[in-house]
Amino acid sequence: MEVIPLVKANDSGSPRQPPLTPDRQVELQALSRRLGCRFQDLGLLDLALSHSSFTYESPEAGPSNEQLEFLGDAVLALTVSHLLMQTFPTASEGELSRRRAALVNARQLAEIARRFDLGSCLLLGRGEKRQAGHEKPSLLADALEAVLAAAYLDGGFAKAQRLVNRWFTPLLARPLAWQDAKTMLQEYTQARHKLPPSYHLLDESGPSHARHFLVELRLGDKPLAQGEGPSKKKAEQVAAARALKRLKGEEGKEEGGGGG
Repeated sequence: MEVIPLVKANDSGSPRQPPLTPDRQVELQALSRRLGCRFQDLGLLDLALSHSSFTYESPEAGPSNEQLEFLGDAVLALTVSHLLMQTFPTASEGELSRRRAALVNARQLAEIARRFDLGSCLLLGRGEKRQAGHEKPSLLADALEAVLAAAYLDGGFAKAQRLVNRWFTPLLARPLAWQDAKTMLQEYTQARHKLPPSYHLLDESGPSHARHFLVELRLGDKPLAQGEGPSKKKAEQVAAARALKRLKGEEGKEEGGGGG
């Protein structure tokens, strides 16, 4: 089946862009090494980093990365879904969807982009530069999606999957760092106990600049866990994470016959 290119290409297959300067080639090759992804066509990587504000001011530079962002969003959803199914083969559709949403949100994507110093390679217009566009989470997240699309066009699904595995596998080992424990607990208790958890403030202490909160989480009348933190919200999250761990542990013992 013929693949229709998203951007107009020249005879060599690359998007219609001016040749890369030697300095830009060196910059992109260094980024490729940081990403752990060698590009056969550096022009695709350059395109992924060309923000619309830059191409608007410099029409001769060729197209912006907007189409690659569009493709990258779809590639990201597919490759992350594949990674999650491999990592959690018994997970429900709902759990996989929640995990994927937690992984591919703009904040998380921006953090990954910062890890590889993607912002320093962005091509931006003067206005965006003045507004520190190289550090904007939304621009970094969009650029990361575009880079993933560039990898996909450069080497196919397998190349894009390798990138996603490298980016996201370390995050899967510490899920509570990026998942909302309160939401997970709410869904868990509603599904299994038909009850929502409740949070009760037991203690609030400390000076105004260093408050300390102690919260107890209950399911019905049963205390399940306590949490502490510098804010009530943080204490509730800690309590929810502990309660979820306790409930899942108890469920596991029941399914295992209580050790008998």
